[in-house]
Amino acid sequence: MPKSIIVPEGTQKPIAPYSPGTLADGIVYVSGTLPFDKNNDVVHVGDAGAQTRHVLEVIKSVIETAGGTMEDVTMNHIFITDWANYQAVNKVYAEYFPGDKPARYCVQCGLVKPDALVEIATVAHIGK
Repeated sequence: MPKSIIVPEGTQKPIAPYSPGTLADGIVYVSGTLPFDKNNDVVHVGDAGAQTRHVLEVIKSVIETAGGTMEDVTMNHIFITDWANYQAVNKVYAEYFPGDKPARYCVQCGLVKPDALVEIATVAHIGK
């Protein structure tokens, strides 16, 4: 099965050996996305809602570059550093998925940079 690597224009260089997204058989797999700027520095330090919005915008750009939309998202894997941020993450998350919600899970864990409060990995079925 052939696959295509998805790298939206203006994407920062990953801090590890991975691609922002991979398209295979009509499915877009978006790597774990952190709230990083183009220099891989954490943005919106201390603001879980703003970090979530940044992460979801990056995910949206990967999916759109592959030819899909956020409505094509079927699964999200959410990682947060503190359950105290759960409500802020959910508030922003609901803006990006106003209709039928994709499946998801959320776990509390440490992330690669201490100022990062949220990371999301996504699967979208775009049917191409």
